[in-house]
Amino acid sequence: MSITLNSFLHQLITNPALLITVILTMGVILVNGWTDAPNAIATCVSTRAISAKKAIIMATIFNFLGVLVMTMLNATVAQTIFNMVDFGGNSKDPIIALCAALFGIVLWATAAWWFGIPTSESHALIAGISGAAIALQGGISGINGHEWIKVIYGLLMSTIMGLCFGFIVVRIIQVIFKRIDKRKSRPFFQYAQVAGGAAMAFMHGAQDGQKFMGVFMLGIFLANGQTNVTNFTIPIWLMVLCSLVMAFGTSIGGYRIIKTVGMDMVKLETYQGFSADLAGAFCLLVSSIFGIPVSTTHTKTTAIMGVGASKRLSAVNWGIVKEMVLAWVLTFPGCGIVGFLMAYLFVKVF
Repeated sequence: MSITLNSFLHQLITNPALLITVILTMGVILVNGWTDAPNAIATCVSTRAISAKKAIIMATIFNFLGVLVMTMLNATVAQTIFNMVDFGGNSKDPIIALCAALFGIVLWATAAWWFGIPTSESHALIAGISGAAIALQGGISGINGHEWIKVIYGLLMSTIMGLCFGFIVVRIIQVIFKRIDKRKSRPFFQYAQVAGGAAMAFMHGAQDGQKFMGVFMLGIFLANGQTNVTNFTIPIWLMVLCSLVMAFGTSIGGYRIIKTVGMDMVKLETYQGFSADLAGAFCLLVSSIFGIPVSTTHTKTTAIMGVGASKRLSAVNWGIVKEMVLAWVLTFPGCGIVGFLMAYLFVKVF
């Protein structure tokens, strides 16, 4: 099942519930641009391989290509998010609960961005809508355990694979370029790192773009009283819309996250930044192929940690790491509770 742009615009004008849902969904995608998308380009900006302005333009293009290409090849990540929770019920409460969850996610993400902490909006989204579904259904029956377990797999994969591949890739590159003067190899790695940043942006679109489009489609169906849709096709106009909103979020708020991830956590040389990008992009590609929703934030930051630890453990600013890990740990219960309370409150009030 899908929806044309003309039909969507007509419904947007005539259906206030859909209008509110779209505004909130766009808000969540915007804060994803603030907090998740900058991770993709943080290292190539911090090592001065490319300017922040050019990196944002590059991220815009490759986010869209990632959304478009991967969705056409394999849209299972979007399907996983769509089918992860049960928002079935009457024609009114499900859309109210979803709006409440989205509102809570925006609040959580904005607070994290204010403090410059790169939280995972993927996990905030998953936890928020899960909490809302539990509130709506009055229990754990609001969760589809078969789909939700993929989130746990993704959490472990994004953390372990990012750390391990970051360490391994930089070691391999050090061996290959051992006899080459760093000054001679620097121009190569500057171009390579721009390519690595583009690959990360592509895979960010492939992963996170699908997650938010899955929620977007869920909102459209719920706003029209369709609570039993299980399969859908993502239209190209929605891919374009999500990519542009993500890019706008990166352009207005991404610099704080770029500084935290690319500069404060580990001081990287160009070859190390390229290693982190290559490791992160590979992990995201593997996850997308198998339809497992993982966090771009977790994958990229742990890849940077692995690269930094390959020099020495003290090369990593573990104080910054501690703040990020604390934010990651708090995201699931925090956003889950916020989603639950917001949904419970909104359903009672409205």
